[in-house]
Amino acid sequence: MAPSRCVGLLALVAGCILPSGVLALWPIPSALETGMTALKVSPAFYFDVQVEGAPVDLYEAVAQAQYYLETDQLGRLVVGRGANDTTALVGAKMLSKLTLSLTSGATAESIASEAVKPLGTRSEEYALTIPADGSAATLTANSTLGLYRGLTTFNQIFYYYGGVTYTLLAPIAIMDTPAYPFRGLALDTARNYYPVSDILRTLDAMSWVKINTFHWHITDSQSFPLEIAQYPELAINGAYSPQEVYTPSDVQYIVAYAGARGIDVMMEIDTPGHTSIIATTYPEYIACFDETPWATYANEPPAGQLRFALPEVVNFTTSLLADVAKTLPSYYFSTGGDELNTNCYANDYPTQLQLNSTGMTLNSALDTFTQVTHAALIAEGKTPVVWEEMVLNWNLTLANETIVMVWISSEDALAVAERGFRIIHAPSNYFYLDCGAGGWVGGYPAGNSWCDPFKTWSESYTFDPLANLTESQYGLVLGGEQLLWSEQSGPQNLDPIVWPRAASSAEIFWSAKQPTGAPLNVTEALPRLHDVRYRMVQRGINAIPLQPQWCALRPDACDLTA
Repeated sequence: MAPSRCVGLLALVAGCILPSGVLALWPIPSALETGMTALKVSPAFYFDVQVEGAPVDLYEAVAQAQYYLETDQLGRLVVGRGANDTTALVGAKMLSKLTLSLTSGATAESIASEAVKPLGTRSEEYALTIPADGSAATLTANSTLGLYRGLTTFNQIFYYYGGVTYTLLAPIAIMDTPAYPFRGLALDTARNYYPVSDILRTLDAMSWVKINTFHWHITDSQSFPLEIAQYPELAINGAYSPQEVYTPSDVQYIVAYAGARGIDVMMEIDTPGHTSIIATTYPEYIACFDETPWATYANEPPAGQLRFALPEVVNFTTSLLADVAKTLPSYYFSTGGDELNTNCYANDYPTQLQLNSTGMTLNSALDTFTQVTHAALIAEGKTPVVWEEMVLNWNLTLANETIVMVWISSEDALAVAERGFRIIHAPSNYFYLDCGAGGWVGGYPAGNSWCDPFKTWSESYTFDPLANLTESQYGLVLGGEQLLWSEQSGPQNLDPIVWPRAASSAEIFWSAKQPTGAPLNVTEALPRLHDVRYRMVQRGINAIPLQPQWCALRPDACDLTA
C-alpha cells in the first residue's frame, strides 16, 4: 500500500488518518505529520543523550531502545512483508542518530521518580521529529519520563526487510501528550501465583503501549503470598508454598523495574472481605471462616471476612496496611472493599456481641473501620483507593481525595461522580479480561463466567470514559484499566489472555481521539493493533492473534462489510 501524506498541519495541531499497515503507532499520538520519503536507519545509528546530569535509568532506557531497534526486525504487515519496499529504499538517506534533550529549565530526575509523582503532576508529553534528509532526529520532553514515552514511539516507527531497518513515511513530526493521567493494568496474583519473571515481562509489555500503573491485587481469600516483616506468619501460613511468595526484595525489585519503565505500582490489600486466608494465622480475626455452603457467605470459596467491628481487628488491619504502604513509593494504595457479604456476620457471635454492646450497626462499624485504616494510610502520605461499593452500597465517610474504582458496571460511574469522588474506570462489562472462560466452580457443568461474554479488544475499545457524565464531572475521571482476575489464569496463559487486548484501554486513556479530532474507531485501529501484537511477539510476548494472518496482511479485507 502506497504511503500517504497529510499537509497543512500548522504547528502540528491536527493529524492524519494513518496509512494502514505502514505506521503502527499505539497509542496514537495527539498530533502528527508524516511524509512519503523512504529513510533507512544507519548501521552506525546511535542515541545522543544531550541531558545534563542524565540519570542511570535514562541511559538504561536508551540501551533498551537501541536493542529493540536492532532486534525487532518486524516485517511490514502487507503481502510480501516488505519485499515490495526495496525499490523505494534504493538511494534512501540514512538516519544516523536521535538526539535526546530536555526543554530549557527542566531538571533531569530519574524516570522512576517521575513515574510515581502524584497523578496530574507527571510530565509524560514529548515531541519527536525525524527529518527525511538523514539529519539527526530529535526527541524533546519536559522530563525523563517524557523522553521514555517518546522512545517507545520511536521504536514503533521502523520496519525491517532484507537486513535494512526503515520507514517509508519520513519526515515524521509528533507532538504527544496523554488525555488521562491514569492508565493501568490490574493483575490478581492471589488466586493463582505468578513468578516474578512473569510480572517483569508484563511490565515490559505495559511500557510499550504507555500503560503507567500496575494495579497489584496481591492477596485474597485463597492465598496471602506477600511477606510482611511485621507479620511473617501471614505468608508462612497463607502462601500456597514457601516458593510461591513475594519477598520484600521481590517487591522492591518489581517496583524499581516498573519505575524505570515509567510505571507506578499501586498495591491492593483487599479488606474487609476477601480475607479468609488470614484465619490460618489469626483465626480470631475472621468471621464465617470456611463456612458451608460457601455461596451463602462469599462470592467464591472459601468463605471468611475480617471481623471489622472488633477494635483489635481494626488495630491489626491498620498496622498491616500502614506497614506495607510505607515500603512503597506510590502515592496510591488500595484497600479494596468489594463484595462484602453481610450473611457472614449475621450469626457471628463476636461481631454481634460488639455491635450490641456499643450500639453500633454493621454499617457504622464499617465506617469506623474504614476511617481508621484510611487515616493511617493518609498519615503515610498515601491516597486511599476503594472499590465502588464503599460509596454506592455502604455510603461510607471517605476522605475527599479518595479514589473510587468503578467495576460492577460502567453505568455506575455517574453515581460515583455525583458524590464528587475521582474515578478510575474498571468496568467488568468492558475491561475484565477473564470474562467468557466458562464457569470454574465444580459440580456445575452448565455454569458460565458471571461476566460473560468474552470481552474482545474491539468491544473494550468502544468504551467512552465520559459517557453519561456532565461536563462539570469530566475532570473527576482519572483514567482506567483492564483487569485480569486469576481464578482460571496463571503464568501459562498470562500473555495470550492479556495481550494485545489490554492495549485497548491504553489507547482510550492516552489518546481519547484520533489526531484529526475524530473519535477512535475499530476499523482504523485494527491494522495498528495487529502491528502491536506482531511486534510484541518479536519481543517475546506470547500475544494471541487477532485474526488469521491473511487478514493481518490485508487491512480491512476481513471487515464484515468488505
